[in-house]
Formats: sequence, structure tokens, C-alpha cells
Amino acid sequence: MAEAGPLQGIRVVEMVGIGPAPFAAMILADLGAEIIRIDRPTPSGNGIVRTARFDLVARGRRSVILDLKRPEAVACALDLVAGADALIEGFRPGVMERLGLGPDACRARNPRLVYGRLTGWGQTGPLAQSPGHDLNYLGLTGILDMIGRENEAPVPPLNLVADYAGGSLMLVAGLLAALVHVQRGGEGQVVDAAMVDGVALLGTAMTGLRAAGLHNGPRGTNILDGGAPYYDAYICADGNYLSVAPIEAKFRTVFLETLGFEPAEFPDLDDRSAWPEARRLIGIRIAERSRDDWCALFDGSDACVAPVLTPLEAPDHPHNAARATHISIGGIVQPAPAPRFDKTPSSLPAAPEVRPGADGAAALKDWGIDPTRIARLIKTGAVGAPQQQE
Repeated sequence: MAEAGPLQGIRVVEMVGIGPAPFAAMILADLGAEIIRIDRPTPSGNGIVRTARFDLVARGRRSVILDLKRPEAVACALDLVAGADALIEGFRPGVMERLGLGPDACRARNPRLVYGRLTGWGQTGPLAQSPGHDLNYLGLTGILDMIGRENEAPVPPLNLVADYAGGSLMLVAGLLAALVHVQRGGEGQVVDAAMVDGVALLGTAMTGLRAAGLHNGPRGTNILDGGAPYYDAYICADGNYLSVAPIEAKFRTVFLETLGFEPAEFPDLDDRSAWPEARRLIGIRIAERSRDDWCALFDGSDACVAPVLTPLEAPDHPHNAARATHISIGGIVQPAPAPRFDKTPSSLPAAPEVRPGADGAAALKDWGIDPTRIARLIKTGAVGAPQQQE
């Protein structure tokens, strides 16, 4: 489906699930991989339900509906695997094996296959079969305990950290590494991406800071968790917010001067006992002007200040607009593929299928399934009709 990108020519079978696994597939599709999604005959009732056109992480792929309770559908899926470079699945351990599509069955058909498995707790361990969500994985790694205000409960950082950073991005990194190994003559292998592992890894730098005694206070009292007055968001006169992050002394000087303070006379920002008074003074000053007035004053400076934009405002900010950080696909403004490549740029992704399975027959044919067999699979119900969605 993709017409450009550095992964052009790579084929991936995606076993459709919810959340992080589809996002990993979206990234690969954005980068040029050709992905066929194997959807269920009946949409899953899990996750946050929405109509297909708003399931933006499904962009850039075609889908086929296979009833994997039927042996002929499983055989079709294995034929797709035989022509694929990688497979992505995000079910609990053992589900794919029970379907007859576990790593052993798939790699028997395709020894070069990279088999990507994404779960919250991993394929092994006491919690492997337990359900969970982003917040649970953050909690188990100690990361959640570090996010939030002093003397308040930890704050859920949406579901970006464990699901998508610790899960999707780690799976993508693992898949790409394994694909390089195959292209260098190695065998295919299983990539076990667990969100709990990924979150722990994301905390590596913070672990070093804690070990050095630089970030070991209670939640909300340290430099990077909103404890420092020079690393926080402040409310402006119009009720909007300004993000302030001049961590280095030279940037703090510019910041204070732009606010109208004399840095030498301001409370010592390297003295933590002075932080409450410094925060009070900064807060009072920033509350005197609107967010946009402050942005105009700080424009072009080294103060490390930026507006806190709403999701509706962000696409129209001059910097985001200049980089085309957001694009319109199917009439919905959404983030553009990233990162950028100067030799193999990605093309505009296709919108999600409004009716999952609508491209089933054509997709199967393009993946080498004989048209006569496709017709037979459709007739028996092994290949399902497109799902009826608005």
C-alpha cells in the first residue's frame, strides 16, 4: 500500500488487536512496509470503541477478515506468513499457539520470519497471563511513583509511556534489529517485547540520576518532576499555560532577564531551599501577561520557553506548520510519519479502512493467494465480508 519509505519491499502480517501492537504496525507502514491486517469476523469489544475512520493507528494498511476458527482460514494465514518478512501480534501468551499460528508453526513455513510479540508483562513470568494496562506497567517499574506533584497521588501520563514508548517503539526497534540480522544471513527469531521491560529501560537515565543523588527526593520535589521552579508549567493572565525549562544556568539567566528580574538578585536557583520563593516570584510575574504575549517576548531567545498548546492549536503553530508535523488524511488532521528521511521519504499514508475487510480479496490476491481459492474461502465464510461500520 505504501509507495515510498525506507522499508519499501518489507512485508508484514499484522494480527489485529488493540492499542500498542497496531501502533507499531502503523509506524512500519508509515515507513513504507506493506502490511496486511488479519481482522476478526466480529470486532473486538475491548479497548475504547470508535468507528473505523477514527481508528487512526489503522492507517496505511489493507485488511482481510479471517475466521481463524476454521482450518482453511488458518491455512490461508500461514500462506500469508510464508511470504512475509515479519509478523506482529499482541495477544496474551498462548493465544496464537491455540490458533495454530504460534512461532513454531509460522517459522516451519518461513524460517526467515521475524515474529514480533507485544504484551504488557512479557511471554514469561508470574504475571504473564494477567490482564493489565499502561498504568499497571508504570506502577510495577517504579516510574509511576515519580510522576506527579508533591504530597499528591501519582498522575497517569495518558497511556503514552508504557503502551506506546515502552511497548510499540520497543517492538519496532526489536523487529528492525531482527530484520537486519536476517538480511545479513541470520535466521528469523521471536521478538518478545514486554511493556514492563520497555518502561524499565526508559528509566535508565533516571536510575543513574538517582544513584548519583541528583533525583532522589519525594515525587514532585526534584529537577525534572516539577519540583524545580525552572522546570514547570505556569498559568498566564489569560488562563493558558507556559512551559518553562531553562535547566542550565546560562538559559536561566536569559529566562530571568526576560521576565524582568536581575539574576544576581534573584533567589539562588541552585539552592533547593530557595525554590518555593523563586516559584512564587516567577508565578506572579508570568500571571501578569497572556501566554501569547510571553511567547512574543521570548521568541528567538535561549530561555527554553514554549507555549502549552491545546491539541487543536498545535497543528497551526508556525513551527509545526513549517515542518508539516501534522497532515490531513481522510479529512482528519493527525500526526505525520516520523522520523524524516532525505533519500527515502515516506509517502502520505492511506486513511484507515472505513469497513475493515473491504480490501480482503484484492489484498489476498496481491499476496499470492489464488483467486479461485479466495472465492472458495469467501463462499465458506473463512474469509469474512467487510464489517458494517459507519
